Amino acid sequence: MRYPDGGGLTAKQRARREQVRFEAAELFAQGVTPPQVARRLRVSRKSAYAWHARWRDGGAEALRSKGPSGRPSRMKPEWRAWLAAELDKGPAAHGWTEDQRWTLARVATVIARRFHVRFSQAQTWRILREMGWTVQVPVRRAAERDEEAVATWIKETLAAGGKTVRDRDAWLCFADEAGQLLRPPKACTWSRRGRPPLVRVRAAGSGRISLAGLVCHKAGRRTRLVFRMLVHHGRKGEKKGFRERDFASLLDAAHQQLGGNIVLVWDNYSHHVDAAMRELIGKRPWLTVFRFPTYTPDLNPAEGVWAHLKKSLGNLTPCSIDDLAGLVRTRLKRMQYRPDLLGGFIAETGLITTPP
Repeated sequence: MRYPDGGGLTAKQRARREQVRFEAAELFAQGVTPPQVARRLRVSRKSAYAWHARWRDGGAEALRSKGPSGRPSRMKPEWRAWLAAELDKGPAAHGWTEDQRWTLARVATVIARRFHVRFSQAQTWRILREMGWTVQVPVRRAAERDEEAVATWIKETLAAGGKTVRDRDAWLCFADEAGQLLRPPKACTWSRRGRPPLVRVRAAGSGRISLAGLVCHKAGRRTRLVFRMLVHHGRKGEKKGFRERDFASLLDAAHQQLGGNIVLVWDNYSHHVDAAMRELIGKRPWLTVFRFPTYTPDLNPAEGVWAHLKKSLGNLTPCSIDDLAGLVRTRLKRMQYRPDLLGGFIAETGLITTPP
């Protein structure tokens, strides 16, 4: 790892670089030349020669860190702890209700209001970086979501599902549906400055792909993905989406492939909870069903499958809905051979802490 010669390092970075200097001192004591030290430790020759001169005059102690250079920061450690707690509350708690973005100017204003010290945007950026904050794209969450209901569901319903999985030696399966049109998701690509890239998509024609899938987990077994796809060409009388019997067929296929009982967790979609679906579930003694609380797509690992799929279709230019169907099927089949990826979708939800 190459270390910069300049200042502006964090305490952890300074400690790491001090350790490199001590390693250099050991090499100097063995008669290794500065150019060889530079190659072994992957630092610049200028640094190696400077360290050698300091070591020759004062030994290894001369290479000990002298602490941060320059004037000490006005941002005290206790201020940073307070700032982190305030930023977690969100911009609305500090009067910015028009949007939910933390900007450098807003963070500097929050600090100035509390401590009467005004930092520049560059200084605010360095403070946030030292606190471990970075610029990130937010994850959407429904305002109607009831966090208390979610906590109760995890404590009671999910625990009951886990007990059923253990008692029946069953697979824990998470189900969800998705769809894709010919118009592809947008994805970043390189282009000349001031000239946005152009992706040509088909404006004529129609069609839609409907997807239903199960992410299946069992301790000691590789994570599995079972899916079904319907292609709607826009023809009269053609099935447009999955209905109760289609879901039942998917569950039967999963039962046959997995070779065991299934504990199913899915959302409150109307075709999941109506009388026809309840009747089909009652006819399958190997199936136990639990439902997610409302407005909680982030708890479903199958959502990660669809997000990963659509990311791989960014800026796609299919000629027909059948071409798109072939690509979608290929992408999903690739995921079936990547149990580590599927396990990552489960781990991201935080519902299962043991490795798949």
